[in-house]
Amino acid sequence: MSDETRTLSFEQTIPATPDAVYHAFTNATALREWLCDVATVAPREGGRCYLAWNDGYYSSGEFKGLAPGERVAFTWHGRGEPGTSSVRVRLTPDGDETGVHIVHDDLGTGDGWAETRSSLERGWSFSLENLESIFSTGADLRFTQRPTLGITVSDFDAAIAERMGVPVNEGICLDSIVPGMGAEAAGLQDGDVVVSIAGKEVVDWASLADALQGHRAGEEVEVVFYRGPQRKQVTMTLSGRPIPEIPQTIGGLTDAVQERYAQINADLSELFAGVTEAQASRKSSSEGWSAREIVAHLIHSERGWHSQMADIVTGHEPWYDDWGGNLQTRIEATLAAYPTTADLLEELRCLHSETVAFVEHLPATFLERKASYWRLAYQLLETPYHHHTHMDQMREAMAAE
Repeated sequence: MSDETRTLSFEQTIPATPDAVYHAFTNATALREWLCDVATVAPREGGRCYLAWNDGYYSSGEFKGLAPGERVAFTWHGRGEPGTSSVRVRLTPDGDETGVHIVHDDLGTGDGWAETRSSLERGWSFSLENLESIFSTGADLRFTQRPTLGITVSDFDAAIAERMGVPVNEGICLDSIVPGMGAEAAGLQDGDVVVSIAGKEVVDWASLADALQGHRAGEEVEVVFYRGPQRKQVTMTLSGRPIPEIPQTIGGLTDAVQERYAQINADLSELFAGVTEAQASRKSSSEGWSAREIVAHLIHSERGWHSQMADIVTGHEPWYDDWGGNLQTRIEATLAAYPTTADLLEELRCLHSETVAFVEHLPATFLERKASYWRLAYQLLETPYHHHTHMDQMREAMAAE
């Protein structure tokens, strides 16, 4: 590249057909799986091409040329960039693979463009490496290479902050701490509100992911958090992200998911054995949930998971700017519809059976979409921290006087 040509060029061989790679450049779900965190596209001449990342960067453009399986062209105007540039993608079949050639030009010259060119060069190089990964194994390098804190999170807003005595209205409220991981070693506790990691502000789940991006397991980062009204800072050693073995067949995945849910249902049966309605309705605090309410929440979570699974399989996923939190009205509605604890537990078990059946009946062609299959399988098989957290909460609630 030179200032005279004002062009960046990239090449990558992808183990997929040209049609599959074309889909990766023109479908919103597919774009999120290797390039960006948010995408909304209308793949037609003059149609929108909006891409955004959790760090606040975005590009707004429109499609200028489309030939399925052959080429894609769109304009690009990133946040803070001096002007509009152009991206041209050419796809060349090579046996069972596809050569991807990207030209990002019309970048401009001078100091105002220097940082833009450098950032785009880094971004495209890594993204094409990730594109190769998702077609080879399905694994998203942005996820597998990113470390973890070892936490689960809960609702947090101005009202909750006031009740907790926390002097900020934005942050990540810790619901539980995963044993043996970085957050526990650093001394973080349930109810702490994290507001900064590695010098980056943390206000929601997306900003948390952004703060960890680019870091590796074993690195030390500074974590700023509130424990009630007290502002604290600790040094945390980031943990590696545990990645479960992903079965390569739908039958194998079904068996693994069946085993996972069998253990969850066994845990629930043991927990509620001999429990009375009065015990299941106890609360450990005025703000906490009873065991019955927690089971209702687990029902909602499983129903929501079914919708998310369907969105992943169809390849048309909605995007939400933030998580709306848990709605108590919905909890009360479910308790009214399932008036006994036995009713609630039976509904939850039926939903678990439905999840297993959903996996069993996945279309065989879904395996060909390795990135989507890997993502679905990972979420089905990861350690069930959500379940473990709520099991502990139910025990505590039922033991309350």
